[in-house]
Order: sequence, then C-alpha cells, then structure tokens
Amino acid sequence: MTANADSLNAALARIPYARFLGVTADLEQQTVTMILPFQPHLIGNPLLPALHGGVIGAFMEISALMQIAVTSANPKLAKTIDIQVDYLRTGKPQMSFARARIVKIGRRIANVQAEAWQGDPTKPIALLHGHFLVTGNDDAEEPFCSE
Repeated sequence: MTANADSLNAALARIPYARFLGVTADLEQQTVTMILPFQPHLIGNPLLPALHGGVIGAFMEISALMQIAVTSANPKLAKTIDIQVDYLRTGKPQMSFARARIVKIGRRIANVQAEAWQGDPTKPIALLHGHFLVTGNDDAEEPFCSE
C-alpha cells in the first residue's frame, strides 16, 4: 500500500482532535509536512496572544503518527507510548507547520523526532521526541489507507 496526500488527509479526518485542529497533510517524496491553519479557538493565552501548548504538542504528535504510517507502509496507525515536548518560542496566531523524522523503527517500536515552525523552518517553535507502538496489520482497528 502506498500513501498519498489524499489518504493522509482521509486518515486525519478519522481523528477527532485532528479535525478539531483543522490540520492537513502534504506529502512530497516520502516526507510528510503537516499544516495547522490559525483559528481563534486554538489560542491558549489571549494576552500575548499565543497558541495553546497542547495544540502545538498534539500537532507534532499527529505529524509523527503520519510520518510513521508513510515510512512503515503499515495500513494501521501507530499508537503513542510517550512523548516529550520542548517549547522553544511562542506559537504566534498564524499558520504553523510540522515535520517528523523517524530515528529508528523496529518491529514494535518507532523512535521519532518532530519539529513545528512558523514562517522560518530553521527557527522551530517546539520539538517533540516520542516512542510509538507500531502495530501489526492484525492489531489495529482503523486502516490508515486503502488499496
């Protein structure tokens, strides 16, 4: 099974929080770039204003899940074991992007790093390091993409 931008966006449509965030995916070569359009309900601190930290963390987690799906060519989405998020800059009320890199993917566990940025990809607003359970084809309920 091969992933394309349409299958990624179809998978995102089945994730309730991804729908709430309004994220979309772009796929070039085998690299997934996630896009988070700004929406007022994503603000955590209205005085700055700044994106909510949970929004940024979840955005990068979803980015990691989509990159695992593309890299592993597994029709099932991985499950999060744990993540660590480092917040580096304020998430401004503007469009954000995220990209994940697979550090290592084994038979059961994937080690992934992700970063989110706004405007300049060399100035990330946050970094994520996570471990994910890569389920077998028989283990997960929801297919990532169809043939």
